Amino acid sequence: ALTFDACETRTPSFFDRKIIDFLLAERLPFTVFVSGKFARRNAEELKALAAHPAVEIENHSFGHIQHMERLREEEVVREVVEAERLLATITGRNPHFFRFPAGNYDQKTLGLVESLGYRVVHWSFASGDPDKYLTPNRLTAWVLGRVQPGDILIFHINGRGYSTGDALPEIVRQLRQRGYRFVRID
Repeated sequence: ALTFDACETRTPSFFDRKIIDFLLAERLPFTVFVSGKFARRNAEELKALAAHPAVEIENHSFGHIQHMERLREEEVVREVVEAERLLATITGRNPHFFRFPAGNYDQKTLGLVESLGYRVVHWSFASGDPDKYLTPNRLTAWVLGRVQPGDILIFHINGRGYSTGDALPEIVRQLRQRGYRFVRID
């Protein structure tokens, strides 16, 4: 499964068109975990993206707080529910999956998010694509050297996957050559 985080904290963030254009041109199914702040700033493009049947839009919290396990219960609920409402309003679909920012959580927070009806989904291994110094060739080699059948791959589609747009075509080409097929999380 190809998954992409689209999040924003203090710095305004936007969709990486190179990645989106490639994924749509190749008709690849993929899942985007979107934070509320990012969704609000990119509402029109998110709405257009959600119209594609191969694209799944899921919840990544409202404010992308990297340690939600440190929040009070009502703050965790607010982070999830506010993002859910915004995503549903923009896309016309209710999210079913949740990804904790930075993958940080504890059992209590996990249970709370699951009690809201979500399945929590993370990734099989970190691609490392937010590293400004990771070249497309190194990103490609890293991913291809670790990928296994059934893996969930994570990249960033918010302008912080610095080499992802250049590496993704080769990653997909080689995975197809190896007999992999791509699926949405659902």
